[in-house]
Amino acid sequence: MKTVTAAEANRRFSSVLREAARGEVITVVSRGRPVATIGPVQADRSSRKSAKAALLKRLRTQPVAGRRTWTREELYQR
Repeated sequence: MKTVTAAEANRRFSSVLREAARGEVITVVSRGRPVATIGPVQADRSSRKSAKAALLKRLRTQPVAGRRTWTREELYQR
């Protein structure tokens, strides 16, 4: 993990982003205190897929609330 000051991160923002894209985690400090962390995006598709499946399963088991008294055309009228 690398540490940079806020001023340095501001001056070298493009290179800080390139480092993060390569997998580096950068902590930004201001007046000696950590204020932010910049790092690579974690592409964890499997957990997103399972979360989506769980949500859809739960939504399918819930009863419909309210009654639909409008048509699709009415909904999209301007």
